[in-house]
Parts: sequence; structure tokens; C-alpha cells
Amino acid sequence: MDTLSSGCFDSKKVLVTGHTGFKGSWLSLWLSQLGVEVYGYSLPSPEESHYRIADVRGILHGEVLADIREKDRLSHLITDVQPDVIFHLAAQPLVRYSYSHPAETFDVNVMGTVSLLEAVRRAGRPVILIIVTSDKCYSTDVEVFCFREEDRLGGIDPYSASKAAVEIISDSYRRSYFPPERYDEHRIALATVRAGNVIGGGDFASDRIIPDLFRSIVAGRSVDLRNPHAVRPWQHVLEPLAGYLMLAAALMKTPTPSLCSAFNFGPDISDTLTVMEIVELFQDLWPGTCDCPVVHPQAFHETRILQLDAKKSMDMLGWRPVWTTREAVEMTARWYHDYYCGGISGPSRSIADITAYMDRLSYE
Repeated sequence: MDTLSSGCFDSKKVLVTGHTGFKGSWLSLWLSQLGVEVYGYSLPSPEESHYRIADVRGILHGEVLADIREKDRLSHLITDVQPDVIFHLAAQPLVRYSYSHPAETFDVNVMGTVSLLEAVRRAGRPVILIIVTSDKCYSTDVEVFCFREEDRLGGIDPYSASKAAVEIISDSYRRSYFPPERYDEHRIALATVRAGNVIGGGDFASDRIIPDLFRSIVAGRSVDLRNPHAVRPWQHVLEPLAGYLMLAAALMKTPTPSLCSAFNFGPDISDTLTVMEIVELFQDLWPGTCDCPVVHPQAFHETRILQLDAKKSMDMLGWRPVWTTREAVEMTARWYHDYYCGGISGPSRSIADITAYMDRLSYE
């Protein structure tokens, strides 16, 4: 996994859509540490966000704050910047929100991706395109709880269905306009990536367990749990981001048909925890006493067990989980505690986590 320290990203231009979001801001910050010219396209961030706390704007070479569905603005940015790599993370990312706003979820996630694919197609210049979907893109109508890339796509809730649709649409564009076997003609390499439930410092979204948990701890109240026995592929946000970067590096070197495909990034199957176990571990790692969680069963459908088989990523990219789930929770708890109780903020706090992860990469 020494790919990320080999200088393959030096002086490259990289566009991150959704760069003001949780994963996008961490990715942008990491790219800047790799010597990249980072450009962003995203909606404005909330006042309290990792983007603002880590001063991500300060490391950018340029940004456009706009909706991913604004085709002309997106096309103009791609034409002006001429990025070597595009990471597409702009999306409506919340399951519960998708139930109350299904049309918006489908429009942003599906048609927003189409806007990007059209912009790339019309630009007609070489680029590596990594489209981020979700572990929830798989059909849960079958008894499969450790999903492989070739398993059937689907989705009951609007969010999951929208991500499955993005996978199908991406494959359609790849086959129709960017066929890997004709890469020398069009010079566009397209891959999709599916990751599990990510945690890490700087996530302030609603209806996510860690943000809900630390807000409850700081406020001195218990946290509501909707599905305490649900099993998820928890991982630190830097784990899948490392996979995305390694995939982009591999595509820059050798854009073979097998790389122009879908990839899973998830923790070791033996290292998955339930929602309740994550909550209890976070509370144990937080200094002081925390109130006990309260269970309020949810009214909408959500898969109880969800795990990813990441063997393809391990075999083809050399990627593998670096931090255990406990270490991921510990790093996350430490970030929030430093921010809320220690007065430590700014980019140096998150860069320290990136450095620690890179050091472990080198060691591994």
C-alpha cells in the first residue's frame, strides 16, 4: 500500500464534487497533502462542518459553490480546470431524509451524476473518473449479507435505490461512451466505489449515529437508537478514501478493463459491530460519564445486517483495512473531544489523523 507515498499524484489536478461534505472535505485535505492541485464543486457547507473547521477552502486552488445539477457551471469548470482525476461525491447522503424527500434524492443522486457524466463526455479529454456510491446499492431481497461486486443491485428505500441507479447509469455510460477496451481512443477511465458506514471527526450530519451520539454527550442527555442490533461495516473515513486514491493511482498507471469496474471497500468481516456496540465503545472511550442510550424503534425499513466483501480491492489494488473498528472509534472520539473540550481545531487536527494513517500504511 505504498502507492500513496510514491508521488503518483504530484502536480496532478483533481476535482472533488461534494468537497464541502464530510468525506469530500477529508479527501480534499488528504489530496493537498499529496501535492495535488485540488478543485471543488459543491453546495455551500453548514456553519459547523469539517470543511470549515479544517479550513479546506484554504488548500483549494479553486471552487464553485453550486448544485451538481447545474450542468453549464459544472461543464465550464471541467473545461477550465481540465482535471486529471475527478472524484464524484456530491449527493443526498441520508436514508431517513430520502423517505421524506424521495424526488429530491433521486434527482440529486441520479440526475446529478448524469450531469457529471455528460460534462465529461462532452469535454472529450483524458480523465480518471471515480464515482462514489454506497454499500446500500445492493439488493437486500436475497439472503446475502456479505456483498460482492457482482451481486444484484437494488434498494428498498429511495436513497439505496438511487445509489443502485447510479451504478447502473455509470455502467451504461462506460459501455456506451467509455468502453475500457477502446481506452486508447477516448482516454476516459470510469470506476465506481462502494464503501461501508464511515466514521471520523467532523461529521455533523443528522441521523448518523456518531454525530447524534457526541451531541447527546455534550448536551448531557441520552442518545436515541432506532436500530441498536443492526450490523454495519464500520470504518474510519480514511479507509475507503485510501481505496479511492489507490484505485485512481492504478488507473493512471494502467487503465485496464478490470480496473474500470466496481470496487468494495469495507472492514474485515470479523471486525463488524452492532450500532449498540459502537455506542458503548464510543462512550467508554469518551472521558467522563455518559448517559445510557434509549431505544426508539424506527418506523421505516432498514437492512439489519450489511457487510462487504473487499477481496477484489485487496487482490487488485493491494488495499486492506489499516485500523481496527476499535481504533477507528478511538480516533473519532479523540477528534470530537479535542474539538469540543480541548479547543483544538483547524486543519492541523485532521492532518494529524491523516499523517497517523499514512504512517500506519507505510508500516503495513
